[in-house]
Amino acid sequence: MLSRDLTHQIQLVSTRKGPSSETPKEDAHPYEKLKHAKPHAPIIVRGRLKPREKPGRPVGDLVNILTTEIEPLEVWVLNDLPKEINMTQAQPPELHFLRLRTKKSDRDALLFRSKVATICRDWLQNEKGFTEIETPLLFKSTSEGAREFIVPTRRSGLAYALPQSPQQYKQILMASGFSRYFQLARCFRDEDLRADRQPEFTQLDLEMSFVKGEDVVDCVETLIRALWHHALQVELPRKFLQMTYHEAMSKYGSDKPDLRLDYQIFRIDHLLPADLISKISPLIKPAVDVTIIRTGKTASDPNRTRQFIGEFLDHADNSVLDEQSGAPGVFVYDSSKPLQGLHAFGFEAAEEIERLLEPMEGDLILLQARLDNPRFFGGSTTLGRLVTALHRAAIEREFVQPPDGIRPLWVTDFPLFSPSSSAADEPGQSGASGLSSTHHPFTSPKTPADVDLLHDNPTEAVADHYDLVVNGVELGGGSRRIHHSEMQRYIMEHVLKMPEGKIQEFNHLLRVLSMGCPPHAGFALGFDRLIAVMLGKESVREVIAFPKFGKEGEDYVVGAPSEVSDEHWEKYGLKAIGDVKA
Repeated sequence: MLSRDLTHQIQLVSTRKGPSSETPKEDAHPYEKLKHAKPHAPIIVRGRLKPREKPGRPVGDLVNILTTEIEPLEVWVLNDLPKEINMTQAQPPELHFLRLRTKKSDRDALLFRSKVATICRDWLQNEKGFTEIETPLLFKSTSEGAREFIVPTRRSGLAYALPQSPQQYKQILMASGFSRYFQLARCFRDEDLRADRQPEFTQLDLEMSFVKGEDVVDCVETLIRALWHHALQVELPRKFLQMTYHEAMSKYGSDKPDLRLDYQIFRIDHLLPADLISKISPLIKPAVDVTIIRTGKTASDPNRTRQFIGEFLDHADNSVLDEQSGAPGVFVYDSSKPLQGLHAFGFEAAEEIERLLEPMEGDLILLQARLDNPRFFGGSTTLGRLVTALHRAAIEREFVQPPDGIRPLWVTDFPLFSPSSSAADEPGQSGASGLSSTHHPFTSPKTPADVDLLHDNPTEAVADHYDLVVNGVELGGGSRRIHHSEMQRYIMEHVLKMPEGKIQEFNHLLRVLSMGCPPHAGFALGFDRLIAVMLGKESVREVIAFPKFGKEGEDYVVGAPSEVSDEHWEKYGLKAIGDVKA
Protein backbone atom coordinates (compact mmCIF):
# COMPACT_ATOMS: atom_id res chain seq x y z
CA MET A 1 0.00 0.00 0.00
CA LEU A 2 1.25 3.52 -0.87
CA SER A 3 0.95 6.54 1.42
CA ARG A 4 -1.38 9.39 0.46
CA ASP A 5 1.58 11.48 -0.85
CA LEU A 6 2.89 8.49 -2.85
CA THR A 7 6.29 8.61 -1.14
CA HIS A 8 6.16 5.54 1.17
CA GLN A 9 4.94 1.98 0.82
CA ILE A 10 4.12 -0.66 3.42
CA GLN A 11 2.92 -4.25 3.20
CA LEU A 12 -0.68 -5.20 4.07
CA VAL A 13 -1.30 -8.80 5.15
CA SER A 14 -4.90 -10.01 5.15
CA THR A 15 -6.30 -13.56 4.89
CA ARG A 16 -9.82 -14.85 4.45
CA LYS A 17 -9.75 -16.11 8.06
CA GLY A 18 -7.91 -13.08 9.37
CA PRO A 19 -9.33 -10.57 11.87
CA SER A 20 -11.80 -7.85 10.97
CA SER A 21 -14.06 -5.36 12.76
CA GLU A 22 -17.16 -6.62 14.53
CA THR A 23 -18.55 -9.58 12.51
CA PRO A 24 -18.86 -7.74 9.17
CA LYS A 25 -20.72 -9.07 6.19
CA GLU A 26 -18.75 -11.51 4.05
CA ASP A 27 -18.26 -9.02 1.20
CA ALA A 28 -17.14 -6.36 3.67
CA HIS A 29 -14.31 -8.46 5.07
CA PRO A 30 -10.93 -6.68 4.61
CA TYR A 31 -9.65 -9.61 2.58
CA GLU A 32 -12.53 -9.39 0.11
CA LYS A 33 -12.25 -5.61 -0.15
CA LEU A 34 -8.55 -5.80 -0.90
CA LYS A 35 -8.97 -8.72 -3.27
CA HIS A 36 -11.40 -6.81 -5.48
CA ALA A 37 -9.76 -3.36 -5.23
CA LYS A 38 -7.90 -2.43 -8.41
CA PRO A 39 -4.24 -1.40 -8.10
CA HIS A 40 -3.87 2.37 -7.54
CA ALA A 41 -7.45 2.70 -6.27
CA PRO A 42 -7.66 5.08 -3.27
CA ILE A 43 -8.40 3.25 0.00
CA ILE A 44 -8.45 3.87 3.74
CA VAL A 45 -7.27 1.10 6.08
CA ARG A 46 -7.74 0.75 9.81
CA GLY A 47 -5.64 -1.98 11.29
CA ARG A 48 -2.86 -3.16 13.59
CA LEU A 49 0.84 -2.51 13.12
CA LYS A 50 2.84 -5.71 13.45
CA PRO A 51 6.53 -6.51 13.09
CA ARG A 52 7.29 -8.47 9.92
CA GLU A 53 8.52 -11.98 10.57
CA LYS A 54 11.02 -11.61 7.74
CA PRO A 55 12.07 -8.04 6.85
CA GLY A 56 11.29 -7.34 3.23
CA ARG A 57 13.52 -6.10 0.42
CA PRO A 58 13.23 -2.62 -1.12
CA VAL A 59 10.85 -2.50 -4.09
CA GLY A 60 10.81 0.36 -6.59
CA ASP A 61 12.09 3.86 -5.86
CA LEU A 62 9.80 4.77 -2.95
CA VAL A 63 10.64 4.72 0.76
CA ASN A 64 10.02 1.11 1.82
CA ILE A 65 8.89 0.29 5.38
CA LEU A 66 10.56 -3.10 5.66
CA THR A 67 10.26 -4.17 9.31
CA THR A 68 6.59 -3.39 9.93
CA GLU A 69 3.35 -4.47 8.26
CA ILE A 70 -0.35 -3.70 8.67
CA GLU A 71 -2.98 -6.27 9.54
CA PRO A 72 -6.22 -4.68 8.26
CA LEU A 73 -9.34 -4.63 10.41
CA GLU A 74 -11.42 -2.39 8.15
CA VAL A 75 -10.98 -1.29 4.56
CA TRP A 76 -12.87 1.42 2.67
CA VAL A 77 -12.43 1.58 -1.11
CA LEU A 78 -13.03 5.24 -1.95
CA ASN A 79 -13.06 5.01 -5.74
CA ASP A 80 -12.25 2.68 -8.59
CA LEU A 81 -10.56 2.72 -12.00
CA PRO A 82 -12.03 1.62 -15.34
CA LYS A 83 -11.22 -1.96 -16.26
CA GLU A 84 -9.48 -0.92 -19.49
CA ILE A 85 -6.88 1.19 -17.63
CA ASN A 86 -3.61 -0.67 -17.11
CA MET A 87 -1.53 1.34 -14.66
CA THR A 88 1.63 -0.65 -15.44
CA GLN A 89 1.72 0.62 -19.04
CA ALA A 90 2.77 4.00 -20.41
CA GLN A 91 -0.17 6.38 -20.45
CA PRO A 92 -1.23 8.48 -23.48
CA PRO A 93 -1.05 12.30 -23.25
CA GLU A 94 -4.76 12.63 -22.42
CA LEU A 95 -4.09 10.57 -19.26
CA HIS A 96 -1.02 12.58 -18.29
CA PHE A 97 -2.35 12.85 -14.72
CA LEU A 98 -2.03 9.06 -14.37
CA ARG A 99 1.58 9.31 -15.52
CA LEU A 100 2.18 11.79 -12.70
CA ARG A 101 0.52 9.38 -10.26
CA THR A 102 2.62 6.38 -11.27
CA LYS A 103 5.97 7.90 -12.27
CA LYS A 104 7.92 9.10 -9.26
CA SER A 105 10.55 10.94 -11.33
CA ASP A 106 7.85 13.18 -12.83
CA ARG A 107 6.41 13.99 -9.39
CA ASP A 108 9.91 14.59 -8.04
CA ALA A 109 10.55 17.09 -10.84
CA LEU A 110 7.51 19.12 -9.79
CA LEU A 111 8.51 18.94 -6.12
CA PHE A 112 12.00 20.11 -7.09
CA ARG A 113 10.49 22.95 -9.11
CA SER A 114 8.52 24.08 -6.05
CA LYS A 115 11.67 23.92 -3.93
CA VAL A 116 13.65 26.06 -6.39
CA ALA A 117 10.84 28.63 -6.58
CA THR A 118 10.92 28.91 -2.79
CA ILE A 119 14.69 29.37 -2.77
CA CYS A 120 14.40 32.11 -5.41
CA ARG A 121 11.74 33.98 -3.46
CA ASP A 122 13.57 33.71 -0.14
CA TRP A 123 16.92 34.73 -1.60
CA LEU A 124 15.65 37.71 -3.60
CA GLN A 125 13.47 39.04 -0.77
CA ASN A 126 15.62 38.30 2.27
CA GLU A 127 19.13 38.56 0.85
CA LYS A 128 18.75 41.25 -1.82
CA GLY A 129 15.71 43.30 -0.78
CA PHE A 130 13.53 42.64 -3.84
CA THR A 131 9.76 43.14 -3.76
CA GLU A 132 7.50 40.57 -5.41
CA ILE A 133 4.84 42.36 -7.48
CA GLU A 134 2.30 40.74 -9.79
CA THR A 135 1.68 42.51 -13.10
CA PRO A 136 -1.51 42.16 -15.20
CA LEU A 137 -2.10 39.29 -17.61
CA LEU A 138 -4.61 41.33 -19.61
CA PHE A 139 -2.29 43.72 -21.45
CA LYS A 140 -2.53 45.48 -24.82
CA SER A 141 -1.21 44.49 -28.24
CA THR A 142 2.19 46.07 -28.98
CA SER A 143 4.85 45.36 -31.61
CA GLU A 144 7.38 44.07 -29.10
CA GLY A 145 8.73 41.22 -31.21
CA ALA A 146 6.78 37.96 -30.95
CA ARG A 147 3.27 37.00 -32.06
CA GLU A 148 0.70 37.53 -29.32
CA PHE A 149 -2.42 35.79 -28.08
CA ILE A 150 -5.36 38.16 -28.50
CA VAL A 151 -8.23 38.18 -25.96
CA PRO A 152 -11.40 39.66 -27.50
CA THR A 153 -13.81 41.76 -25.46
CA ARG A 154 -17.51 42.43 -25.93
CA ARG A 155 -16.67 46.01 -26.96
CA SER A 156 -16.53 45.97 -30.74
CA GLY A 157 -13.01 46.22 -32.15
CA LEU A 158 -11.29 46.18 -28.73
CA ALA A 159 -9.15 43.36 -27.38
CA TYR A 160 -6.54 42.60 -24.76
CA ALA A 161 -3.31 40.76 -25.47
CA LEU A 162 -1.66 38.25 -23.16
CA PRO A 163 1.84 39.54 -22.29
CA GLN A 164 4.89 38.17 -24.10
CA SER A 165 6.67 39.15 -20.88
CA PRO A 166 6.11 41.72 -18.11
CA GLN A 167 8.77 43.90 -19.79
CA GLN A 168 6.81 47.14 -20.14
CA TYR A 169 5.06 46.85 -16.78
CA LYS A 170 8.32 46.29 -14.93
CA GLN A 171 9.84 49.36 -16.57
CA ILE A 172 6.79 51.30 -15.41
CA LEU A 173 7.42 49.95 -11.90
CA MET A 174 10.94 51.41 -12.01
CA ALA A 175 9.38 54.81 -12.64
CA SER A 176 6.97 54.13 -9.77
CA GLY A 177 9.68 54.13 -7.12
CA PHE A 178 10.18 50.36 -6.69
CA SER A 179 13.93 49.93 -6.96
CA ARG A 180 14.01 46.11 -6.96
CA TYR A 181 11.12 44.11 -8.42
CA PHE A 182 10.67 40.41 -9.19
CA GLN A 183 7.97 37.88 -9.89
CA LEU A 184 7.53 34.35 -11.21
CA ALA A 185 5.64 35.56 -14.26
CA ARG A 186 3.44 33.72 -16.73
CA CYS A 187 4.29 34.65 -20.32
CA PHE A 188 2.55 33.84 -23.60
CA ARG A 189 3.77 33.65 -27.21
CA ASP A 190 1.69 32.34 -30.09
CA GLU A 191 4.35 30.32 -31.88
CA ASP A 192 4.80 26.79 -33.15
CA LEU A 193 6.12 24.33 -30.59
CA ARG A 194 9.52 23.87 -32.22
CA ALA A 195 12.84 23.88 -30.39
CA ASP A 196 11.21 22.61 -27.19
CA ARG A 197 9.06 25.72 -26.73
CA GLN A 198 5.74 26.13 -24.97
CA PRO A 199 3.08 28.74 -25.85
CA GLU A 200 2.80 29.61 -22.16
CA PHE A 201 5.80 29.50 -19.90
CA THR A 202 7.16 30.84 -16.62
CA GLN A 203 10.06 33.20 -16.18
CA LEU A 204 11.74 34.57 -13.08
CA ASP A 205 11.51 38.23 -13.97
CA LEU A 206 13.47 40.97 -12.21
CA GLU A 207 14.35 44.63 -12.65
CA MET A 208 16.59 47.05 -10.72
CA SER A 209 16.85 50.84 -10.86
CA PHE A 210 19.97 52.99 -10.54
CA VAL A 211 22.18 50.11 -11.69
CA LYS A 212 24.35 49.12 -14.61
CA GLY A 213 24.16 45.89 -16.57
CA GLU A 214 27.13 44.56 -14.61
CA ASP A 215 25.16 44.88 -11.36
CA VAL A 216 22.35 42.72 -12.75
CA VAL A 217 24.86 40.15 -14.00
CA ASP A 218 26.46 39.94 -10.54
CA CYS A 219 23.04 39.56 -8.87
CA VAL A 220 21.84 36.80 -11.22
CA GLU A 221 25.16 34.98 -11.05
CA THR A 222 25.02 34.92 -7.25
CA LEU A 223 21.44 33.63 -7.39
CA ILE A 224 22.40 30.82 -9.79
CA ARG A 225 25.25 29.74 -7.50
CA ALA A 226 22.84 29.76 -4.55
CA LEU A 227 20.33 27.59 -6.45
CA TRP A 228 22.88 24.95 -7.39
CA HIS A 229 24.27 25.00 -3.84
CA HIS A 230 20.99 24.75 -1.91
CA ALA A 231 18.98 22.57 -4.33
CA LEU A 232 21.69 20.28 -5.73
CA GLN A 233 24.58 20.65 -3.28
CA VAL A 234 26.82 21.54 -6.23
CA GLU A 235 29.34 24.37 -6.09
CA LEU A 236 29.61 26.48 -9.24
CA PRO A 237 32.62 28.71 -10.05
CA ARG A 238 32.86 31.91 -8.02
CA LYS A 239 33.06 33.85 -11.27
CA PHE A 240 31.37 32.73 -14.50
CA LEU A 241 33.27 33.00 -17.76
CA GLN A 242 32.26 35.91 -20.01
CA MET A 243 32.50 35.95 -23.80
CA THR A 244 31.37 38.46 -26.41
CA TYR A 245 28.76 37.50 -28.98
CA HIS A 246 31.32 37.87 -31.80
CA GLU A 247 33.77 35.57 -30.02
CA ALA A 248 31.07 32.95 -29.37
CA MET A 249 29.92 32.98 -33.00
CA SER A 250 33.41 32.91 -34.50
CA LYS A 251 34.87 30.28 -32.13
CA TYR A 252 31.82 28.04 -31.62
CA GLY A 253 29.32 28.99 -34.33
CA SER A 254 26.64 29.65 -31.70
CA ASP A 255 25.53 32.41 -29.35
CA LYS A 256 24.91 29.71 -26.71
CA PRO A 257 27.96 27.42 -26.92
CA ASP A 258 28.26 24.29 -24.84
CA LEU A 259 31.73 24.66 -23.38
CA ARG A 260 31.77 21.02 -22.29
CA LEU A 261 32.28 20.00 -25.92
CA ASP A 262 35.94 19.92 -26.86
CA TYR A 263 35.94 21.81 -30.13
CA GLN A 264 36.71 25.21 -31.60
CA ILE A 265 36.20 26.74 -35.04
CA PHE A 266 39.07 28.23 -37.05
CA ARG A 267 38.96 30.16 -40.31
CA ILE A 268 41.36 28.64 -42.86
CA ASP A 269 40.22 29.69 -46.37
CA HIS A 270 43.58 31.45 -46.86
CA LEU A 271 45.30 28.05 -46.61
CA LEU A 272 43.02 25.99 -48.85
CA PRO A 273 43.50 25.13 -52.52
CA ALA A 274 41.01 26.95 -54.77
CA ASP A 275 39.75 23.67 -56.24
CA LEU A 276 38.83 22.35 -52.77
CA ILE A 277 36.86 25.51 -51.95
CA SER A 278 34.99 25.30 -55.26
CA LYS A 279 34.04 21.68 -54.51
CA ILE A 280 32.34 22.52 -51.20
CA SER A 281 30.73 25.87 -52.05
CA PRO A 282 29.23 27.81 -54.96
CA LEU A 283 30.07 31.11 -53.23
CA ILE A 284 32.68 33.46 -54.65
CA LYS A 285 35.56 34.03 -52.22
CA PRO A 286 33.73 32.64 -49.19
CA ALA A 287 35.03 32.36 -45.66
CA VAL A 288 35.79 28.71 -44.88
CA ASP A 289 35.83 27.39 -41.32
CA VAL A 290 37.16 24.11 -39.94
CA THR A 291 36.39 22.27 -36.72
CA ILE A 292 36.55 18.80 -35.20
CA ILE A 293 34.21 16.23 -33.68
CA ARG A 294 36.26 14.18 -31.25
CA THR A 295 35.20 10.56 -31.11
CA GLY A 296 36.76 9.83 -27.74
CA LYS A 297 39.68 10.46 -25.43
CA THR A 298 41.65 7.75 -27.18
CA ALA A 299 42.03 6.61 -30.78
CA SER A 300 38.94 5.09 -32.42
CA ASP A 301 38.13 3.17 -35.59
CA PRO A 302 38.01 5.46 -38.68
CA ASN A 303 35.60 3.07 -40.42
CA ARG A 304 33.13 3.43 -37.56
CA THR A 305 33.36 7.20 -37.92
CA ARG A 306 32.70 6.97 -41.68
CA GLN A 307 29.63 4.84 -41.03
CA PHE A 308 28.29 7.32 -38.46
CA ILE A 309 28.75 10.44 -40.59
CA GLY A 310 27.36 8.69 -43.68
CA GLU A 311 24.17 7.72 -41.86
CA PHE A 312 23.87 11.21 -40.36
CA LEU A 313 24.19 13.04 -43.68
CA ASP A 314 21.71 10.66 -45.34
CA HIS A 315 19.03 11.87 -42.93
CA ALA A 316 20.13 15.50 -42.33
CA ASP A 317 17.50 18.16 -43.08
CA ASN A 318 17.59 21.79 -44.18
CA SER A 319 17.80 23.04 -40.61
CA VAL A 320 21.34 21.65 -40.46
CA LEU A 321 22.61 22.01 -44.04
CA ASP A 322 22.80 25.24 -46.05
CA GLU A 323 22.34 24.76 -49.79
CA GLN A 324 23.33 28.34 -50.61
CA SER A 325 26.70 28.06 -48.87
CA GLY A 326 27.31 24.47 -49.93
CA ALA A 327 27.53 21.09 -48.29
CA PRO A 328 30.12 20.50 -45.57
CA GLY A 329 33.47 18.96 -46.40
CA VAL A 330 33.85 15.80 -44.32
CA PHE A 331 37.19 14.15 -43.51
CA VAL A 332 38.09 11.29 -41.18
CA TYR A 333 41.52 11.36 -39.56
CA ASP A 334 42.99 8.02 -40.63
CA SER A 335 46.66 7.09 -40.34
CA SER A 336 46.28 4.48 -43.08
CA LYS A 337 45.53 7.18 -45.67
CA PRO A 338 47.85 9.72 -47.35
CA LEU A 339 48.38 12.73 -45.06
CA GLN A 340 46.17 10.92 -42.49
CA GLY A 341 43.14 11.39 -44.74
CA LEU A 342 43.76 15.13 -45.25
CA HIS A 343 45.43 14.91 -48.68
CA ALA A 344 42.73 17.12 -50.27
CA PHE A 345 43.99 20.04 -48.17
CA GLY A 346 47.53 19.91 -49.45
CA PHE A 347 50.60 19.49 -47.26
CA GLU A 348 50.72 23.01 -45.76
CA ALA A 349 47.02 23.21 -44.86
CA ALA A 350 46.98 19.64 -43.52
CA GLU A 351 49.92 20.43 -41.27
CA GLU A 352 48.21 23.60 -39.97
CA ILE A 353 44.95 21.71 -39.32
CA GLU A 354 46.84 19.13 -37.29
CA ARG A 355 48.43 21.93 -35.27
CA LEU A 356 45.12 23.73 -34.67
CA LEU A 357 42.85 20.75 -33.99
CA GLU A 358 45.26 18.11 -32.61
CA PRO A 359 43.14 15.27 -34.07
CA MET A 360 43.39 11.64 -33.02
CA GLU A 361 42.71 8.50 -35.02
CA GLY A 362 39.03 8.31 -36.04
CA ASP A 363 38.21 11.95 -35.29
CA LEU A 364 35.89 13.78 -37.69
CA ILE A 365 37.07 17.01 -39.36
CA LEU A 366 34.50 19.35 -40.93
CA LEU A 367 34.82 22.18 -43.42
CA GLN A 368 32.03 24.66 -44.06
CA ALA A 369 31.89 27.74 -46.28
CA ARG A 370 29.89 30.88 -45.46
CA LEU A 371 29.50 34.41 -46.76
CA ASP A 372 32.55 36.49 -45.87
CA ASN A 373 30.75 39.04 -43.71
CA PRO A 374 32.70 41.01 -41.08
CA ARG A 375 29.80 40.77 -38.62
CA PHE A 376 27.68 37.91 -37.39
CA PHE A 377 23.91 38.02 -36.92
CA GLY A 378 21.46 35.42 -35.67
CA GLY A 379 21.88 32.60 -33.20
CA SER A 380 24.21 30.28 -35.07
CA THR A 381 26.28 29.67 -38.18
CA THR A 382 25.76 26.70 -40.47
CA LEU A 383 28.84 24.99 -39.03
CA GLY A 384 27.67 25.71 -35.49
CA ARG A 385 24.29 24.08 -36.18
CA LEU A 386 26.02 21.11 -37.81
CA VAL A 387 28.33 20.59 -34.84
CA THR A 388 25.39 20.74 -32.39
CA ALA A 389 23.34 18.28 -34.45
CA LEU A 390 26.30 15.91 -34.86
CA HIS A 391 27.06 15.86 -31.15
CA ARG A 392 23.39 15.20 -30.36
CA ALA A 393 23.22 12.37 -32.89
CA ALA A 394 26.54 10.89 -31.73
CA ILE A 395 25.31 10.77 -28.14
CA GLU A 396 21.91 9.30 -29.10
CA ARG A 397 23.61 6.54 -31.10
CA GLU A 398 26.19 5.95 -28.35
CA PHE A 399 28.97 6.84 -30.76
CA VAL A 400 30.46 9.20 -28.14
CA GLN A 401 29.97 9.59 -24.42
CA PRO A 402 27.72 12.47 -23.26
CA PRO A 403 29.61 15.39 -21.72
CA ASP A 404 29.39 15.95 -18.00
CA GLY A 405 29.82 18.84 -15.60
CA ILE A 406 28.31 22.34 -15.44
CA ARG A 407 29.79 25.15 -17.57
CA PRO A 408 28.02 28.48 -17.05
CA LEU A 409 28.80 31.35 -19.40
CA TRP A 410 27.78 34.96 -19.94
CA VAL A 411 27.51 36.06 -23.58
CA THR A 412 27.65 39.84 -23.96
CA ASP A 413 27.92 42.64 -26.51
CA PHE A 414 25.22 41.47 -28.91
CA PRO A 415 24.46 43.64 -31.94
CA LEU A 416 21.76 46.13 -31.00
CA PHE A 417 19.94 45.47 -34.29
CA SER A 418 19.80 42.52 -36.67
CA PRO A 419 18.45 42.12 -40.21
CA SER A 420 14.72 41.47 -40.03
CA SER A 421 13.68 37.84 -40.18
CA SER A 422 11.09 36.82 -42.74
CA ALA A 423 9.94 33.99 -40.50
CA ALA A 424 6.19 34.12 -39.96
CA ASP A 425 6.49 33.53 -36.23
CA GLU A 426 8.94 36.40 -35.72
CA PRO A 427 6.98 39.54 -36.64
CA GLY A 428 9.62 41.83 -35.13
CA GLN A 429 8.70 45.47 -34.65
CA SER A 430 6.94 45.95 -38.03
CA GLY A 431 9.43 48.60 -39.15
CA ALA A 432 10.43 49.48 -42.71
CA SER A 433 14.19 49.71 -42.14
CA GLY A 434 14.89 46.01 -42.67
CA LEU A 435 16.12 45.82 -39.08
CA SER A 436 14.72 44.40 -35.86
CA SER A 437 15.93 44.80 -32.31
CA THR A 438 18.11 41.81 -31.46
CA HIS A 439 16.76 41.66 -27.89
CA HIS A 440 13.77 44.01 -27.79
CA PRO A 441 13.28 47.67 -28.76
CA PHE A 442 13.83 48.89 -25.18
CA THR A 443 17.48 47.75 -25.01
CA SER A 444 20.04 50.50 -24.55
CA PRO A 445 23.19 51.00 -26.65
CA LYS A 446 26.21 50.01 -24.59
CA THR A 447 28.43 53.11 -24.88
CA PRO A 448 28.19 56.72 -26.10
CA ALA A 449 30.04 55.58 -29.23
CA ASP A 450 27.23 53.10 -29.91
CA VAL A 451 24.69 55.89 -29.50
CA ASP A 452 26.56 57.87 -32.18
CA LEU A 453 26.26 54.90 -34.57
CA LEU A 454 22.45 54.99 -34.45
CA HIS A 455 22.27 57.77 -37.03
CA ASP A 456 24.48 56.42 -39.84
CA ASN A 457 25.42 52.82 -39.07
CA PRO A 458 23.01 51.19 -36.59
CA THR A 459 24.05 47.61 -37.47
CA GLU A 460 27.47 48.40 -35.97
CA ALA A 461 25.98 49.45 -32.63
CA VAL A 462 26.51 47.12 -29.67
CA ALA A 463 23.76 46.50 -27.11
CA ASP A 464 24.16 46.46 -23.34
CA HIS A 465 22.62 42.98 -23.51
CA TYR A 466 23.73 39.84 -21.68
CA ASP A 467 22.60 36.19 -21.92
CA LEU A 468 23.22 33.44 -19.38
CA VAL A 469 24.13 30.11 -21.01
CA VAL A 470 24.60 26.81 -19.16
CA ASN A 471 25.78 23.72 -21.06
CA GLY A 472 24.63 25.10 -24.40
CA VAL A 473 21.19 26.16 -23.14
CA GLU A 474 20.20 29.82 -22.92
CA LEU A 475 18.67 30.11 -19.47
CA GLY A 476 17.82 33.77 -19.75
CA GLY A 477 18.74 37.21 -20.96
CA GLY A 478 18.61 40.81 -19.93
CA SER A 479 19.78 44.29 -20.73
CA ARG A 480 20.13 47.83 -19.57
CA ARG A 481 17.04 49.69 -20.74
CA ILE A 482 16.53 52.97 -22.51
CA HIS A 483 15.24 55.37 -19.85
CA HIS A 484 14.87 58.57 -21.95
CA SER A 485 11.71 58.94 -24.02
CA GLU A 486 13.58 60.91 -26.73
CA MET A 487 16.02 58.08 -27.42
CA GLN A 488 13.25 55.47 -27.27
CA ARG A 489 11.19 57.35 -29.85
CA TYR A 490 14.25 57.99 -32.04
CA ILE A 491 15.01 54.27 -32.24
CA MET A 492 11.43 53.40 -33.08
CA GLU A 493 10.95 56.19 -35.59
CA HIS A 494 14.33 56.67 -37.25
CA VAL A 495 16.21 53.38 -36.79
CA LEU A 496 13.48 50.75 -36.97
CA LYS A 497 11.27 53.09 -39.04
CA MET A 498 8.10 51.87 -37.38
CA PRO A 499 4.86 53.41 -38.69
CA GLU A 500 3.47 56.14 -36.46
CA GLY A 501 0.52 53.94 -35.59
CA LYS A 502 2.88 51.27 -34.25
CA ILE A 503 4.84 53.84 -32.24
CA GLN A 504 1.60 55.06 -30.69
CA GLU A 505 1.11 51.54 -29.28
CA PHE A 506 3.92 52.49 -26.88
CA ASN A 507 2.61 55.94 -25.90
CA HIS A 508 2.09 54.73 -22.35
CA LEU A 509 5.78 53.76 -22.04
CA LEU A 510 7.05 56.92 -23.74
CA ARG A 511 4.98 58.96 -21.28
CA VAL A 512 6.46 57.04 -18.34
CA LEU A 513 10.03 57.54 -19.60
CA SER A 514 9.43 61.28 -20.00
CA MET A 515 8.53 61.70 -16.33
CA GLY A 516 11.84 61.27 -14.54
CA CYS A 517 12.26 57.54 -15.02
CA PRO A 518 15.59 56.47 -13.43
CA PRO A 519 18.24 54.34 -15.18
CA HIS A 520 17.32 50.67 -14.86
CA ALA A 521 18.30 47.20 -16.04
CA GLY A 522 16.89 43.73 -15.65
CA PHE A 523 16.85 40.08 -16.49
CA ALA A 524 14.39 37.27 -17.29
CA LEU A 525 15.35 33.72 -16.35
CA GLY A 526 13.43 30.98 -18.17
CA PHE A 527 12.18 29.07 -15.14
CA ASP A 528 10.98 25.94 -16.98
CA ARG A 529 14.30 25.61 -18.79
CA LEU A 530 16.25 26.31 -15.59
CA ILE A 531 14.56 23.38 -13.85
CA ALA A 532 15.11 21.12 -16.88
CA VAL A 533 18.85 21.94 -16.95
CA MET A 534 19.26 21.49 -13.19
CA LEU A 535 17.61 18.05 -13.38
CA GLY A 536 19.29 17.01 -16.64
CA LYS A 537 15.95 16.69 -18.47
CA GLU A 538 15.83 16.73 -22.26
CA SER A 539 12.56 18.67 -22.53
CA VAL A 540 10.80 21.37 -20.53
CA ARG A 541 7.64 19.26 -20.82
CA GLU A 542 9.17 16.97 -18.20
CA VAL A 543 9.15 19.72 -15.56
CA ILE A 544 5.70 21.23 -16.27
CA ALA A 545 2.61 19.74 -14.63
CA PHE A 546 0.35 20.11 -17.67
CA PRO A 547 2.46 20.85 -20.75
CA LYS A 548 1.20 21.52 -24.26
CA PHE A 549 1.92 18.94 -26.95
CA GLY A 550 2.14 18.90 -30.73
CA LYS A 551 2.86 21.68 -33.19
CA GLU A 552 -0.45 23.38 -32.36
CA GLY A 553 0.11 23.48 -28.60
CA GLU A 554 -2.66 21.18 -27.48
CA ASP A 555 -3.54 20.26 -23.90
CA TYR A 556 -4.79 16.72 -24.37
CA VAL A 557 -5.90 16.33 -20.74
CA VAL A 558 -8.64 18.98 -20.97
CA GLY A 559 -8.99 19.15 -24.76
CA ALA A 560 -7.71 22.69 -25.31
CA PRO A 561 -7.90 24.65 -27.50
CA SER A 562 -11.58 23.83 -28.06
CA GLU A 563 -14.18 24.86 -30.59
CA VAL A 564 -16.33 27.92 -29.89
CA SER A 565 -19.93 28.13 -31.07
CA ASP A 566 -21.08 30.77 -33.56
CA GLU A 567 -23.33 32.23 -30.87
CA HIS A 568 -20.33 32.65 -28.55
CA TRP A 569 -18.26 34.32 -31.27
CA GLU A 570 -21.10 36.74 -31.96
CA LYS A 571 -20.97 38.03 -28.38
CA TYR A 572 -17.53 39.36 -29.23
CA GLY A 573 -18.45 40.67 -32.67
CA LEU A 574 -16.45 37.86 -34.32
CA LYS A 575 -17.13 35.11 -36.81
CA ALA A 576 -15.21 31.92 -37.50
CA ILE A 577 -14.04 31.81 -41.14
CA GLY A 578 -12.13 28.51 -41.16
CA ASP A 579 -8.46 27.70 -40.69
CA VAL A 580 -6.18 30.75 -40.78
CA LYS A 581 -2.59 30.08 -41.83
CA ALA A 582 0.28 32.17 -40.56
